[in-house]
Amino acid sequence: MEKQFQVEIKTLCFDVRNNSEVEQSINSLELDWKKIDVLVNNAGLASGFDHIDSGNVDDWDKMIDTNLKGLLYVSKCVIPLMIAREEGHIINIGSTAGKEVYERGNVYCATKHAVDAITKGMRIDLLGRGIKVTQISPGAAETEFSEVRFHGDKARAKAAYNGYEPMTAEDVASLIYYSTTLPPNLCINDLVVTSISQANSFYTNRT
Repeated sequence: MEKQFQVEIKTLCFDVRNNSEVEQSINSLELDWKKIDVLVNNAGLASGFDHIDSGNVDDWDKMIDTNLKGLLYVSKCVIPLMIAREEGHIINIGSTAGKEVYERGNVYCATKHAVDAITKGMRIDLLGRGIKVTQISPGAAETEFSEVRFHGDKARAKAAYNGYEPMTAEDVASLIYYSTTLPPNLCINDLVVTSISQANSFYTNRT
């Protein structure tokens, strides 16, 4: 990757759900690496697919801790670095599940609705600081998402995408790139995107 794109890469390994690990990792960066231009809050998951009355509390905690606390902990460490330079771009990966609620989506949808609200709050609170805040809300994309949701059941995860062509991780990445390459005076606030086979979380054209 470094040779292909002629860039330097630095990796940090930490659990976004653990605030102490987040703080220690971000604070350990050398000065040059703290000049963060773009923060993509992409850590997120769905865990379980149960009706609310039979939901697993461990699944709920995992989603809330990752999708919400993780986003907040990392943002809390990075935002001051951006404010100090009066520039930066925060991209929060939401979901169509943050725009509507579907059966058995309960807590996952709640966390993505919260990401929507947090993104709006960030944009207001950082107004005048030179920092762009964008939310990208994808529909179905064939990644490890469904496998995680169904606790490793590969057949059930694969079946979720039967009969149509979902988006890919590369599709979403291209939108992130596009959002970060607009003129300095422009900001995409909220971008909802699905494959052409999907109208929203409810309607999918399967063949």
